[in-house]
Amino acid sequence: MNYLETLNPAQLDAVKNIDGPTMVIAGAGSGKTRVLTFRIAYLMEKGIDPFNILSLTFTNKAAKEMKERISSIIGSTEAKNLTMGTFHSVFARILRHHADKIGYPQNFTIYDTQDSRSLLKTIVKELKLDEKVYKPSMVQGRISSAKNNLISAVAYESNSDIVNEDRQSGRPRVFEIYKAYEKRCKLAGAMDFDDLLYKTNVLFRDSPETLHFYQHRFKYVLVDEYQDTNYSQYLLVKKLAAVFQNVCVVGDDAQSIYSFRGANIQNILNFKTDYPDHNVFKLEQNYRSSQTIVNAANSVIAKNKDQIQKNVWTSNDVGSKIKVLRTLTDNEEGKLIANQIFETKQNEGAENSDFAILYRTNAQSRSFEEALRKLNLPYKIYGGLSFYQRKEIKDIIGYYRLTANPQDEEAFKRIVNYPKRGIGNSTVEKLVVAANHYGVSLWEVAAEPQKYPTELNSGTRNKLNQFVTQIKSFAVDLERKDAYTLAQHIAVTSGILKDHYADKSPEGVARYENIQALLAGIKEFTTNVSDGETNFLSDFMVDVALLTDADSEKDEDKNKVSLMTIHASKGLEFPYVFVVGLEENLFPSQMALNSRTELEEERRLFYVAITRAEKNCTLSFATSRYRWGNLITSESSRFIEEINPEFLEVSTPYRSGGRSLNQTNLENKTRTPTTYAPNGPKRRLTKLQDAPKKSKDGDTADKLDLKVGYNVMHERFGKGKIVALEGTPPSKATVFFPKAGNKQLLLKFAKLEVL
Repeated sequence: MNYLETLNPAQLDAVKNIDGPTMVIAGAGSGKTRVLTFRIAYLMEKGIDPFNILSLTFTNKAAKEMKERISSIIGSTEAKNLTMGTFHSVFARILRHHADKIGYPQNFTIYDTQDSRSLLKTIVKELKLDEKVYKPSMVQGRISSAKNNLISAVAYESNSDIVNEDRQSGRPRVFEIYKAYEKRCKLAGAMDFDDLLYKTNVLFRDSPETLHFYQHRFKYVLVDEYQDTNYSQYLLVKKLAAVFQNVCVVGDDAQSIYSFRGANIQNILNFKTDYPDHNVFKLEQNYRSSQTIVNAANSVIAKNKDQIQKNVWTSNDVGSKIKVLRTLTDNEEGKLIANQIFETKQNEGAENSDFAILYRTNAQSRSFEEALRKLNLPYKIYGGLSFYQRKEIKDIIGYYRLTANPQDEEAFKRIVNYPKRGIGNSTVEKLVVAANHYGVSLWEVAAEPQKYPTELNSGTRNKLNQFVTQIKSFAVDLERKDAYTLAQHIAVTSGILKDHYADKSPEGVARYENIQALLAGIKEFTTNVSDGETNFLSDFMVDVALLTDADSEKDEDKNKVSLMTIHASKGLEFPYVFVVGLEENLFPSQMALNSRTELEEERRLFYVAITRAEKNCTLSFATSRYRWGNLITSESSRFIEEINPEFLEVSTPYRSGGRSLNQTNLENKTRTPTTYAPNGPKRRLTKLQDAPKKSKDGDTADKLDLKVGYNVMHERFGKGKIVALEGTPPSKATVFFPKAGNKQLLLKFAKLEVL
């Protein structure tokens, strides 16, 4: 079948209109990846040279899958000639070719987050600043934000607004740290992640001939997830597309959720201003979710003002209503959801991998982990310690990094005394002092201690000389041996393999196996190459440095319940999704209630969470939760009330009373309901009619005979008076409480008691 025949009319239009500026607004689950992939295939089918096509994504995994799909349509030979990858990987490779034009070596090191923070910690210590005030993570965030907005250290210092911000926050010397950090990175021949974009902008600014070359090479530029681009990325796209203006951006403004990383929703909202002669195509058919989930999500996102109007719809089944669960505590929330997963697996034959638990912050995972473990449900936490962040892997990678770039300060400090060779911390400190004094790298001091006096004794100088000689011997083979051969040689000769092999503890065996797994990965990388080409160790180092969390997933992680933040879930989909912790000041976050712009991003985040679900979506909240060591009372999130009530099924589960969830589950069908007084012990009601007249799940005002002017009791706000009712029959009530003011309450949740 012709691949174009698999597209719906809107998708087909977006694929076939290939000339000029194009914006494809792709609603959740509307097949945007397919459109982007087929558009590239169509370009090639129409005779466009793949060398002239640039496709930018946000994960290497997405780029790989797209290239594989294009290969199946056009053929692998031509597909190999496409320039396709993440912003960071594509521009890292451009910088490799032209780094000398901005004063960097072509074999520059790419610092990961840990490397950057380690260097910042060193600088803070050298400047004699308080580490508790100038936390490396905080300073790194400030520097990252500056680079994403193309603000150099010099510009940072001269920007009075930025400097005043730092002064008001009690950190007036951030600019000094930034200046020292920039200097040390350059001295070490290193760039951090943000530099890969920032320095490419500098390259294009300072080397017009380089920009001219790439503008004429990349005649067609395609960008995925355009709503997630920051200013630096936006400018790179604009510069590259300036000559031919064949730029196609694909994205969804309703899923712009990364402002904390510098993403700017205005990039997609202002596309029509940047390119007045543009085409817009809207992909509005959702292939992922049920009608109920799609309509519920639409009812929420409609509350946002800053958006491109679209009408997302689906021809899928209506599906079940979205369940809303209310529990007393966060621990009960964890138990209840683990039990629901257990039940669904039994009743519907679902796999563990069909389930995802999504939360606003990583700190919320604990109660769900505990509950899943008790039911023997395997789970995977996304955003945990990745393979390449483990100590033993960082150690051996340190050898590979220093071999490729001897100026790498962080790699030098990591491995100079590992395995132990009698070069202690005091020696390293003397080297650092000398390096800073003479304005050179640690390597230069270690390689020529006689040239840079360090007060080291002859024994220490001999040990340093042996280390330097070993690294130099490795470097000789950088361009002579393939990646695996050299990597294996370094692992053996350095003594790292022997060191871990000798440790027969379970932890030691695991570390040894991890190193073997790394070497196996390098072996695969070495063999995955075109005829006549060789993959060297320096090539592998670039690939490793640019891996994302999504790229690192192992097969053994596949059949597990997924636990992750909503931010991490973007781009994924699951048959069953639980969005948990839906409480005011948690979701939406208390930090996001200062402006409409911030609140709208939180609402987009909620929209993303709901639209991850295919068949079933469950929302939950707890009326009390431990936060910062204190038990606090919570109220349900405004986002629940923003969903059209017709798409909700509200349930108040019974308390498990400390029993195992299996026991509770068997008994729930027959046990007597339990109610809770706001400030007192629970009381058992032997007959439902003995209870005070209050709203129950699913009740509306007509069932309770509520009228404007009635006095009511709310378990949290106390006595109040109904001042307005909404809906036919009424489903919402506005109640005036003397202590809390007017509150708009969804009657399904409110549990109002008529006085």
